[in-house]
Amino acid sequence: MADRNDSESSGPTAVTIFGRTYRLRGAGDPAYLEELASIVDGKMREVAELTGTADSLKVAILASLNIADEYSSAKGRRSTSRDADGERRLARMVTLLDEALAD
Repeated sequence: MADRNDSESSGPTAVTIFGRTYRLRGAGDPAYLEELASIVDGKMREVAELTGTADSLKVAILASLNIADEYSSAKGRRSTSRDADGERRLARMVTLLDEALAD
């Protein structure tokens, strides 16, 4: 689940992932950050339910592995030409995840 910060789009965007609120800064549309947060939140909730794990760090790592697996599988289905836009989006997601985990 993601909550949008209604302030100016250049300010931080408040998102909630697995019950914790993070204020993220990113170039571009705050709705994109909210979409990413929603994907991560959903995957973390799915992992927590399937494994019964309560440790949020373990859940985050398992969810990250699941997301990376899904990305890798999708990448394998693409043609061999590199999708530069997809690579940039993945790099942004990794950066946002690193920033959120650093808090």
